[in-house]
Amino acid sequence: MALGNRRKFLQRSGLGLGSLALACLLKEDARAADLPSLAPRKPPLAGKARNVIHIFAGGAPSHLDTLDPKPELAKFRDQTLPGDSGVAFPSPFAFPKCGRSGLELSEIFPRLGTVADEMCVIRSMVTDVPAHGPAAKLLHTGALTLVRPSLGSWVLYGLGTQNASLPGFITFGGSSEWREAGFLPSLFHGSKADFAAGRAPDKVLLNLRSDFASREQQRLQLDLLHQLDQAHMERAPHDEQLEARIESFELAFRMQTEAPEAFDLSKETKETRDAYGKGDLAAKLLCARRLVERGVRFVQVDAGGWDHHANLAASITRSAQSVDQAAAALISDLKARGLLDSTLVIWGGEFGRTATTAGKVGADSGRDHHAKCFSLWMAGGGVKGGTAYGATDELGREVVQDPVHIHDFHATILRLLGFDHTKLTYRYNGRDFRLTDNFGKVIESILA
Repeated sequence: MALGNRRKFLQRSGLGLGSLALACLLKEDARAADLPSLAPRKPPLAGKARNVIHIFAGGAPSHLDTLDPKPELAKFRDQTLPGDSGVAFPSPFAFPKCGRSGLELSEIFPRLGTVADEMCVIRSMVTDVPAHGPAAKLLHTGALTLVRPSLGSWVLYGLGTQNASLPGFITFGGSSEWREAGFLPSLFHGSKADFAAGRAPDKVLLNLRSDFASREQQRLQLDLLHQLDQAHMERAPHDEQLEARIESFELAFRMQTEAPEAFDLSKETKETRDAYGKGDLAAKLLCARRLVERGVRFVQVDAGGWDHHANLAASITRSAQSVDQAAAALISDLKARGLLDSTLVIWGGEFGRTATTAGKVGADSGRDHHAKCFSLWMAGGGVKGGTAYGATDELGREVVQDPVHIHDFHATILRLLGFDHTKLTYRYNGRDFRLTDNFGKVIESILA
């Protein structure tokens, strides 16, 4: 190629690359002009749920002793089962039929049995690994290893919040990864509430009130900070991190009045407090109802203690007692206040448990981790109550009907909230990401 021709080629190539870069920048500006917002938004599809309360039973409850009755196991007690280590361990608990629907629930949940007609039990859940950390991350974020936006962050991203004076996504305990916004704008990160029964309401959210400045002084400080931020934004418009920082400061200021009141359970009647029962989890579920009532979009409650490798009969009974009365009261309370239809309540762990135990069956017997099947329940928010979906084999070892992967479960939750899970996306690193990664289907038959 001649020197002159090479010059022309490079000039044209340079202009072409420059045009391409300019087009990309203009697209980025167009996207940035639509800055992330916590303003409430109407979902694109019809959906009954507007709020979610997720009660995470960390440690993996045994489906065989809670929600999935397997009387056939009794025939094989203390016998080896093909492909499994240990010996067959029948559940020590009965599964009475509950409510008008006759939904079978373990006797360790007598109070939940009274609201069985509001519950939808999924008995065919499957997950990818029988390890607590990755499986819990998958349940909360749709990813096994990478840090991805949590379910609560996706819901807040899609719907915004209904109360500008409270965080739209609040967590009671649990790993920080479970409230992570990931690559979503940080506006959608969950707020950790250090809540416990008897804790002073103004101490639940750290540093909510200043010990050094009055409310009027704080307002002046925020106004000055806003002026400085605005000056910065004139030089660097569409700074998402700065927008999030401004919003977080303003939200913290507004919360000084409303948040302590929302966390103050003394505002409830004694009858209501007694209905939920005593203990931290009871207080957290009552508080979750108060938050949903005030427009908080997603409340995540860590309710662990279900890792029963030994002494299952006694241990799982204690774990059940901590949630049974409170969860049943939550469902009844939401229904009485006209909130159950619009509030989706979820309870379950990260995987299931084996049908076998090491050694001979006895009082100290327990169950190991099992990823091939587990159970959970949902109530309200547009699900069919008094129903059981899917099935495992006669010994509760594998799904034999209607398997539900975690991505299917997430797709169904988003559909209940009014979203097509394939279209609720966020562009990051040159591609559109979604909660359900690249697969997942809605469980249509459980939608009311």
